Amino acid sequence: MLAPMQLSDEELERYARHIVLAEIGGPGQHKLKRARVLVIGAGGLGAPLLQYLAAAGVGTLGIVDDDTVALSNLQRQVIHGTDTVGTAKVDSAADAIRRINPNVQVEAYPLRLTPDNAAGLVCGFDIVADGSDNFATRYAVADACAAWRRPLVSAAVGRFDGSITTLKPYESDKEGRPNPGYRDLFPGPPPDGTLPTCAEAGILGALTGVIGSMMALEVIKLVTGVGDPLIGRLMLFDGMSMRVETIGYGAG
Repeated sequence: MLAPMQLSDEELERYARHIVLAEIGGPGQHKLKRARVLVIGAGGLGAPLLQYLAAAGVGTLGIVDDDTVALSNLQRQVIHGTDTVGTAKVDSAADAIRRINPNVQVEAYPLRLTPDNAAGLVCGFDIVADGSDNFATRYAVADACAAWRRPLVSAAVGRFDGSITTLKPYESDKEGRPNPGYRDLFPGPPPDGTLPTCAEAGILGALTGVIGSMMALEVIKLVTGVGDPLIGRLMLFDGMSMRVETIGYGAG
């Protein structure tokens, strides 16, 4: 068992509202400090996800993104600012994280995750959170996480709606049935051209904040061991009607 990493007096004050929670307390905050979380994408979902994980005191955050900040990103990608337009998203996000919490270490990967490099990225972290915007990346991340036995929080957003689930296909549920994987939920990608891009269809900026924050909550639950993660369940959020529905799904 790893010895707990000591929290400084400044950290004890910073995380005081976590520490007074009986479900988290000092032991949970030590787990957060030891944790290494890899975030795929520093865009709409990755922005609030990274902000809340940094604020929560996750010890090391990895960021994978090969894009640069564009002016049209700023309507929803709130970790970036006007002064960062044209800079690499991983660098912009890393600077913001350091401003939020200097106790957090950042590992920046300015590249696109592919089936060829996914395993090398995933294996160095405890938990992965995928906020990418395409199925090719989502499949590559999910396959690598399943192979390396890493929990994966996966989410997606549309114009006014979003979804989120947590994947541990290498484990079984309480009845001994194998947990489902990403390919049980999405056996194959939709045909090319079926789903419009964000630029084509648009997206409500605040929606990404809602779903990205939910991703952060799932990650924090996984790290600290509290609550009931969305394993085998897909949560659907409709921002137009403010309705939330959770549906179960199983391994094929």
